[in-house]
Amino acid sequence: MSTSHPAVFLDRDGVLIEDTGYPHLESELRMMPGAAEAVRRLNRLGYLCVIVTNQSGVARGLFTEDQMHAFNDVIVRRLAVGGGRIGAVYACPYHSEGRVEAYIHPDHPDRKPNPGMILRAIADHDIDPAKSFMIGDQPSDMEAAKRAGIPGFRFEGGNLDDFIRELLGH
Repeated sequence: MSTSHPAVFLDRDGVLIEDTGYPHLESELRMMPGAAEAVRRLNRLGYLCVIVTNQSGVARGLFTEDQMHAFNDVIVRRLAVGGGRIGAVYACPYHSEGRVEAYIHPDHPDRKPNPGMILRAIADHDIDPAKSFMIGDQPSDMEAAKRAGIPGFRFEGGNLDDFIRELLGH
């Protein structure tokens, strides 16, 4: 008997939070309307919610990896206040045109459109890819989902909970 469970892979900037251009400070955090409600709805339906986010701002020297992790923690806490539970966060700080040597990589396997973060999450959390999907706002999110063998759905703004409700037919 399979114990694996379904998951929804959520992009961060432009899906869970408004994309304000390399946000990394709590004062810059603007939650997407309906984000906590959407995550809560997905949790109630049995989905593990996993954030998968490219964060080239680290490679570009705009903020540190520690600042990135701290900001992601704030997002997870904000969603939790609204009843939404994030099971894991995967963030890729690498970029081919970075300025910080340690984070320069020509084509990192974790950097979307590559599927590395999704595939690692599937392995790390016993996720059933056949029952899972991705929500992103960029073509690179859709391509990462496709390469990971899961459906991808493009969120183009508005209320995330309305989008999820319509997507799942509830």
